[in-house]
Amino acid sequence: MIRVQQAPFDSGEEQRRLWAERRDIGAVVCFTGLVRDFNERPDVTALTLEHYPGMTEAALEQIVAEAESRWPLQGVRLIHRVGRLTPGEPIVMVAVASAHRRAAFEACDFIMDYLKTRAPFWKKEESISGGYWVSERESDHRDAQRWAGPIAEQEATGRKSDNDDSP
Repeated sequence: MIRVQQAPFDSGEEQRRLWAERRDIGAVVCFTGLVRDFNERPDVTALTLEHYPGMTEAALEQIVAEAESRWPLQGVRLIHRVGRLTPGEPIVMVAVASAHRRAAFEACDFIMDYLKTRAPFWKKEESISGGYWVSERESDHRDAQRWAGPIAEQEATGRKSDNDDSP
């Protein structure tokens, strides 16, 4: 389940919906991101998130599908808010269910890393001194790179790595 919405969400309720009526789930890992009162400047008063409807949801679906192809998952709930938010409000929630904790932890981390670098969202922060668009962070790209290996590199570039001997 993937949603992009303006309305607030209840992380606890979303997790309960993920495992409701299921007896095969052994672990649920949930990440909820909140608006901070600091980022590029120390006095953030609001954050406006914009997206490209349709394209954003498609990118999120691809990210979740990739996670499902890497780990044995039994469910994913991803909610991302758009619109004007203030410090302390939830922005994003990723909840991942699996039979085992390791798969749930890794898949949740993967989804957030790829969401930060591959999903088309634009952030504008407001501060006491004015508004400004938030730049991409190199650290987000480094975090996402952790998940790339020879196979991921092949898929991204369409070519084999130098140490791949397969035909």
